[in-house]
Amino acid sequence: MNNFIDWLTNNQQILVWVGSVSIIVFILSLISLPWLVAKIPEDYFFQKKRQSTHWKTQRPLLRLLVLLGKNLLGYGLILAGILMLFLPGQGILTVVIGMLLIDYPGKFDIERRIVSTPKILNGLNWLRAKANKPPLASRAPK
Repeated sequence: MNNFIDWLTNNQQILVWVGSVSIIVFILSLISLPWLVAKIPEDYFFQKKRQSTHWKTQRPLLRLLVLLGKNLLGYGLILAGILMLFLPGQGILTVVIGMLLIDYPGKFDIERRIVSTPKILNGLNWLRAKANKPPLASRAPK
């Protein structure tokens, strides 16, 4: 334990950086979350597969660069979030944001299961109501 305290004392600049990143991520999440939730189509989570973007065929190089940047940012946020579990900051929120950014097999199924939780669905629909958007469908349309 003394080694850890000595390390923190000798590397106070790291605490400043992690604290700054934590504040920035928190503010960005507060600003971007309502906007992003409003952009979700109301039947999005009832599709069998995630719809692919037109970028795949029209601009494959740009898509690759965006995908690479998004995944690098996601992995960086996961790493920062893990550090924030031990240092100042909202580590769990930062890890979750990082997990939402990176691409991995089964991600869409996990997202669908999370959104099907009543409290989460109600919270998302509350944000959508504030943006004058229809609620996310709670069950597949007939």
